[in-house]
Amino acid sequence: MKLNALATSQQTEKAYRKGRGLGSGNGKTAGRGHKGQKARAGGGVRPGFEGGQMPIYMRMPKRGFSNFRYKKNYAEINVSDLNLFEDGSVVDFEALCLKGLLKKELDGLAILGDGLLDKKLTVKAAKFTAAAKAKIENAGGTAQEVRHGNVSDD
Repeated sequence: MKLNALATSQQTEKAYRKGRGLGSGNGKTAGRGHKGQKARAGGGVRPGFEGGQMPIYMRMPKRGFSNFRYKKNYAEINVSDLNLFEDGSVVDFEALCLKGLLKKELDGLAILGDGLLDKKLTVKAAKFTAAAKAKIENAGGTAQEVRHGNVSDD
């Protein structure tokens, strides 16, 4: 290693200090030009603003449908996760929260069919996939569809 071969690190490059005198090269207006909306603090037009002309997104027709406001968010658990419970126990939203498998309250519980189940359980959930229901019943358990939280009867 030689002193003349040392590369400068990023930290040694001085940061610009805007508006700190004419000698800095970035003084007076600090790169914002003279007056106007874009020179002010928090200034500038919003995205999509076209100077008062009717913007393109309002000139285009509305199309389609969005179910976003009424979409139900289910907490999803796989059949393989149910092996944490003892044989013959009842598995529902509260039991899964106590085991630490679920953290927050959603619109309901959906049981998915990934993995194997080797215990006889009574599972209560808002939705079951066909594979999950079959695996629970093949293990000798029961799959009960129950209403939960904000989920309306479908």
